[in-house]
Amino acid sequence: MTGSSSAPLAEGTPDSGGLGSRAAAALVFGSSAAVLVVEIVALRLLAPYLGLTLETSTMVIGIALTAIALGSWLGGRVADQVNPRRLLGPSLGVSGAVVALTPAVLRTTAEWAPAILLLVAALTVLLPGALLSAVTPVVTKLRLTTIAETGTVVGRLSGVGTVGAIFGTVLTGFVLISRWPVSGILIGLGVLLVVGSALVEWRMRGWIGTPALILVVVAGGLAGSVAPGACDTETRYHCARVVADPDRVGGRTLVLDGLRHSYVDIDDPTFLKFTYVRAIASVVDTAYPGGESLTAHHLGGGGLTLPRYLAATRAGTHSVVSEIDSGVVRINHDQLGLAPQAGIDVRTEDGRLGLRRLATNSRDLVVGDAFGGVSVPWHLTTVEAMTDVRRVLNEDGLYVANLIDHGALEFARAEVATLAETFGHVVLIGEPGDIGLNRTTTSKGGNMVVLASDRQVDLRATQEALDDRRTGWRIASGDDLTSWIGDARLLTDDYAPVDQLLQPYGPPNSQ
Repeated sequence: MTGSSSAPLAEGTPDSGGLGSRAAAALVFGSSAAVLVVEIVALRLLAPYLGLTLETSTMVIGIALTAIALGSWLGGRVADQVNPRRLLGPSLGVSGAVVALTPAVLRTTAEWAPAILLLVAALTVLLPGALLSAVTPVVTKLRLTTIAETGTVVGRLSGVGTVGAIFGTVLTGFVLISRWPVSGILIGLGVLLVVGSALVEWRMRGWIGTPALILVVVAGGLAGSVAPGACDTETRYHCARVVADPDRVGGRTLVLDGLRHSYVDIDDPTFLKFTYVRAIASVVDTAYPGGESLTAHHLGGGGLTLPRYLAATRAGTHSVVSEIDSGVVRINHDQLGLAPQAGIDVRTEDGRLGLRRLATNSRDLVVGDAFGGVSVPWHLTTVEAMTDVRRVLNEDGLYVANLIDHGALEFARAEVATLAETFGHVVLIGEPGDIGLNRTTTSKGGNMVVLASDRQVDLRATQEALDDRRTGWRIASGDDLTSWIGDARLLTDDYAPVDQLLQPYGPPNSQ
């Protein structure tokens, strides 16, 4: 007697082939988790070369989703034509080998053949992602023995795969990246996948068919340790290096994701190398003469150049610094000579959240100098964020921010327009050709400093201070600044396409 409740699948369909329900769930869970680990770590691996921008993130996410779709479709199609037991081991093994080789391949390509970096990056995400995503339909095929249980098997394994993807995301973001370098994560994952491949081969076919892949993983690990790389330290957010200045004994440059973020002289904190830092110091020293102590808040820490300068030149100054990357904070202590001292309170926190914790009218000065790779965190650029800055400043307080933009300077114009909407007085300081004061000179872009306040600042004295520090920069204000801003649209929490407006690339080391 037969009935729909026990009808077998079509003739020739393999049974579970020795693959129990727990083993099936483990394979689907692990392969789905691995796809998300590769996706997230790939973003970190590419950041030093492509920047951690919305475009980079979108590209990697899009490639990962393409891999998932392609792998699911092809995996199911091939599983209907080939014995699924022959597919699982190679899928895991080959993906493991590619994952383990990814750090060496990407870093070597970035150094020696940057023109094809995007293509190589796409393949290093697409290939393992597709192979790992093929595991779910293959396992599903193996577990299906009757039509009656199709919905149960497909639903259960689909759910397990989703939970695995969630687990991989959370594990990578909260645990792996904070504890291990990205190369170690990928090589370790590659080893696990190859070991899983060997176990599957032994369990389902009685032999291990992956010794060559194991050798590739070992080679990948060795190559990863000697391949060119841009990191001395991999923090939760950045690929970081500290470079000694051959011309100055105490000089150190903090490089994050391939860009110079800070220059610090650990022996002389009053030495300011970057032009934009000298410009900010000129503004502060002019607005608050006589070395009087200040209460300051810094959005972004980097090498803490300005907090160190204020502590050295204004006894009694208290600087609170919001620096989201605890790894950068450790670098300041371990490699940039920051000793515990009164006056500099570094908090590992998001800058916007740090602003919310400050009391109203509690600061003389707020300095904006936060960057994620080559981009500005968009939530620190909006009318709402600037309104919070204005709230924490006292009536004579100043907001001074470092802006970086190139090309048409669309982001810089939008940000200055946003500040003009929020504060009573706004001026822009930079190269004359960049800020519209010399129309015969082509704009090069780079660093600019914007000053916003509700009180007037002595611009003549500020210009003299800029000249004394040999910046070569000028000040745009009034009608000149209004003309420069043009019809730039305000940035708000509801509309802040910073990554699209900002053109981050210009002459190298523009700071």
